[in-house]
Amino acid sequence: MAFLYAVVGHAGASGYIALMTLCGLLPETIKPVALILNIVVASIGCWYFLRAGHLPWRIIWPVYLLAIPASFLGGWLNLPGIWFQRLIGIVLVFTAWRLGAVSKDPASLRQPRRSVLAISGGILGLLAGLTGTGGGVFLTPLLLLAKWCDTRQAAATSILFILINSLSGLAGLGWNHPTALTAVLNTSLFGWIAAVMIGGSLGSRLGSRHWPVAWIRRILAFVLVLAALKLLGLHG
Repeated sequence: MAFLYAVVGHAGASGYIALMTLCGLLPETIKPVALILNIVVASIGCWYFLRAGHLPWRIIWPVYLLAIPASFLGGWLNLPGIWFQRLIGIVLVFTAWRLGAVSKDPASLRQPRRSVLAISGGILGLLAGLTGTGGGVFLTPLLLLAKWCDTRQAAATSILFILINSLSGLAGLGWNHPTALTAVLNTSLFGWIAAVMIGGSLGSRLGSRHWPVAWIRRILAFVLVLAALKLLGLHG
């Protein structure tokens, strides 16, 4: 799971949540474990994608401004209602279809307004905190469909977004539910960390430098479907 998500500049939280649910983990441990694994894989992804020079920092930096407090708030709050998650799942399925149908980057990119980027980052940061993810499954499609970034730039932007939001969301969760963080020590956390480090390293390396854009876009569509299935409650 970490490998598939890391290829497209994501960290895998939605996939981890689905797997942990299927394996019968307690609900109160799933969210903090997913965020911790997210932080590990996102840190590795930042090393590869940013080092390769794919982050368009001068253009995209406003997207991070409101994301940090918004994801903290989302982590502090309880998970959203069931219909809210279903709606997001349907949107992700549609987005996966749109992205999977186009295998190439656009010939030219659009220049986003800073205010639009900041507001978008805040909204997606809140969604990230509420769902226990880093928000990459929401941000990457927006960047690509709006033609603000090419595929690898979107991956680099999203992986840093995920790292920031996961740290902030975990802090918000710990602030409001401190027992949730101590509960993860009763899981196989360190074994899972080792597994996602291996998968995340390989996926980030291939996605940042080696695999063609068409492959990355198709994997992204598949990843979005996985996330949608989790939100729609169809993973088990």
